Amino acid sequence: MNNLIKRTNVRYTILIFLFLATVFNYADRATLSVVAPIMSKELAFDPEIMGWAFSSFGISYVIMQIPGGWLLDKYGSRLVYGCALIGWSIVTMFQGTIYLFASPIVALIILRLLMGAIEAPVFPANSRLSVQWFPNKERGFVTSVYQAAQYISLGIVTPLMTIILHNMSWHYVFYYIGAIGIILGIIWLIFIRDPHHHKKINQQEIDYIREGGGEPELGVKKSENKVSLAQIKSVCVNRMMIGVYIGQFCVTSITWFFLTWFPTYLYQAKGMSILKVGFVASIPAIAGFIGGLIGGMFSDYLLRKGYSLTVARKLPIICGMLLSCTIVVANYTGSEAVVIAAMSLAFFSKGFGNLGWCVLSDTSPKEILGIAGGVFNMCGNMASIITPLVIGVILAKTNSFDYAILYVGSMGLIGLISYLFIVGPLKRISL
Repeated sequence: MNNLIKRTNVRYTILIFLFLATVFNYADRATLSVVAPIMSKELAFDPEIMGWAFSSFGISYVIMQIPGGWLLDKYGSRLVYGCALIGWSIVTMFQGTIYLFASPIVALIILRLLMGAIEAPVFPANSRLSVQWFPNKERGFVTSVYQAAQYISLGIVTPLMTIILHNMSWHYVFYYIGAIGIILGIIWLIFIRDPHHHKKINQQEIDYIREGGGEPELGVKKSENKVSLAQIKSVCVNRMMIGVYIGQFCVTSITWFFLTWFPTYLYQAKGMSILKVGFVASIPAIAGFIGGLIGGMFSDYLLRKGYSLTVARKLPIICGMLLSCTIVVANYTGSEAVVIAAMSLAFFSKGFGNLGWCVLSDTSPKEILGIAGGVFNMCGNMASIITPLVIGVILAKTNSFDYAILYVGSMGLIGLISYLFIVGPLKRISL
């Protein structure tokens, strides 16, 4: 009789919430890049100063990754994620008030530092929730959906922000995006639960998740064994994970070019109006969204067809890294259409190969998923500090984006080499 009871699909509701929360996670990060061309002119910020403003988020974001992972393992994803969403959205709203301070740049950097610290647990929480709620064969798709949220944020929310910027002022971009995030955070805390505490899930769905390699009991049953520092170290510094960290740094470098300097590139280097920038910037983002979904589904398809975990995850990553190098074509053309085509192909490819979080979920010990995610995200997001600063210095020294585009393009090549020659076979690490 038990077999005749239809399995619930509550996990897809969780996926919708993961997607929406990640959309506004990236929208809050991108607010500064959208307003930068106008705000920097109004407040007299030069490129190097803007580079520091962009990078300040990454500094605290990286520092707080391991503490954020520890919080996740101790208090669970629901509470930590929901409170973080409300917290960073409040900080976003305050960024609209920096003109009231005696030193606007100091106020901006402090707020960006605070925002980065609060956002630190987000992607480790996404990874942790995907392990709690989804079997292995669905996790590539799930990862691609919440990873694709960044492209939807850039593709849909960015044009909306430029409309606000054009019709009102840069302050209101921060106010509106922050307010929506606060509302979403409250809804998150009301509706999100662990599998065993969710009222709408049935035993059939819990069994389906568990039998497929998911961990619905994660956070419910406390491990009797204490995890030692030596065990954490052995997980974080083995050859496979070091290669994955390098690959994630490279992917994140490409992301952070689009999250920070891309609107300024279109506005200054290509002479587009701020409204046109908003809509043109959305084209590569939409391409990245499509690439992300296709990459995740292709990876899961390979797994279902009997290919090894190594082939199913690494093949899309390697192909994506290789094709993302096409971004350098933008340096050798004066055509707006070719520039956007090159950027779109690069971002599609980056999305297609953006399975690093899936690899982490597949290979990390379940006892320290939060900490493992924190280390992984810390290494990847060193790019959120380095990329904006490097591009800011290049612009200040050369007054041109050419070397900046070469720098971003080289990341695809380095990531490709890492996955080909360092990562090796993918397998679950045991403590």
